[in-house]
Amino acid sequence: MNEAPTATAEATLTDAQLRSLDVPGPRYTSYPTADRFVEAFGPTEYRQALRQRAEGAVVGGAPPLSLYVHIPFCDSLCYYCACNKIITKHHDRAAGYLELLAREIELHVQELGRGQGLSQLHLGGGTPTFLSDEELAQLMGLVRGAFRILPQCEVSIEVDPRTATRQRLRHLAEIGFNRVSFGVQDFDADVQSAVHRVQSYDSVQELVHEARALKFESINADLIYGLPRQTPESFSRTIAQVCTLRPTRIALYAYAHLPQRFKPQRRIAPADLPTGEQRVQMLGNALAGFVASGYVYIGMDHFALPDDALAVAKRQGRLHRNFQGYTTQPDCDLIGLGVSAIGRVGATYSQNAKTLVEYEDALAQSELPVVRGLALTRDDLLRRSVIMGLMCQGRVEYESVELAHLIDFRETFAPEFERLKPLEEMGLVEVGPQAIQVTATGWYFVRAVAMTFDRYLQSDKVRERFSRII
Repeated sequence: MNEAPTATAEATLTDAQLRSLDVPGPRYTSYPTADRFVEAFGPTEYRQALRQRAEGAVVGGAPPLSLYVHIPFCDSLCYYCACNKIITKHHDRAAGYLELLAREIELHVQELGRGQGLSQLHLGGGTPTFLSDEELAQLMGLVRGAFRILPQCEVSIEVDPRTATRQRLRHLAEIGFNRVSFGVQDFDADVQSAVHRVQSYDSVQELVHEARALKFESINADLIYGLPRQTPESFSRTIAQVCTLRPTRIALYAYAHLPQRFKPQRRIAPADLPTGEQRVQMLGNALAGFVASGYVYIGMDHFALPDDALAVAKRQGRLHRNFQGYTTQPDCDLIGLGVSAIGRVGATYSQNAKTLVEYEDALAQSELPVVRGLALTRDDLLRRSVIMGLMCQGRVEYESVELAHLIDFRETFAPEFERLKPLEEMGLVEVGPQAIQVTATGWYFVRAVAMTFDRYLQSDKVRERFSRII
């Protein structure tokens, strides 16, 4: 088995080369990316995909499912946020939303049958902990009534440290959650003020210690670099503080300033944003700081302690990728529930209505709330296999792709081989007679390598809707 490349040192590229790589590009939690979904794919097409899965299960047994539940509500607005959310202090809105989720779940049961096995369950948002203890227990009851949570299922939830308590964490453990993710972003008070998200290091420390005492299998901390008023020096302090907390995993995201798309970001003064050079320095400092503290660089935006399942999967070449990022879970169908949730069933992607009004209206008519999606073509499936091979294993074997898709790899991807040459000259990738191999340096910029195989991206040079690679 070919192991994924291991990044052990900072990338050694010239300033000019780094600038050439500092461009917008997809994160490839899917291919094709969600911006390619079309409205011609709706509830009818989604039902057909669900039925095909159910029919396949009768013949060969049903593989496990991944389930994502979107909770859109937040108590307050974080200015950097690009997620689909509803800002409200009215917690009574959660009860009505749970009723809608119950309807959506039952519509899936009608197509799939009851008792489908779950290998992954994730609550995201918004703020899932906007729900009360009782409401979270109710939601888990709805899930258990429709699906079968398998013994090794990863059951995770995103937690806002500003509103969570030690008692809340104990309750989450009691109702079945075994993984938590804390939204930290940055510990610097000036940065927190600039993004309207103030939380102390001490409060997060208390929650992390409690989560560890409760024996959660994974404790994740989310960080963002490139935020307003951030400096390489201030972010280095945050990195050191996070390393002191010692979470199992760390997710490090680049802030994408897209005020034309996301209104909350218009509250951020462009003059407060760090320069491109400062962003590169922040990224370099973060990579060096986490690796020096014993973390394994998984890829792109993920770090993990060496004994974590994600790090083990990285060493063994068993990484996978879905809408939640890198995972140890094998590629499987994903059911997305709630406002704006994205799913993947068979060779299709789907997305629910982005507004609560549209979502509620569809369910009132006993209709699945899917408003757009995509049925993948043969070319989509081919390129997905190549892109995910690069993103997850850092390597693509020509022969395996040729056998799976009945193509001549070099002939089919002749233009892509030409686009790889500058990246090869930079030392980011090695193009051999049997395989394409991402180098240790290239692993830091794996998105750039994957982008060469993205047909949609090559035909559409307008990329401002994506975050920057650096």
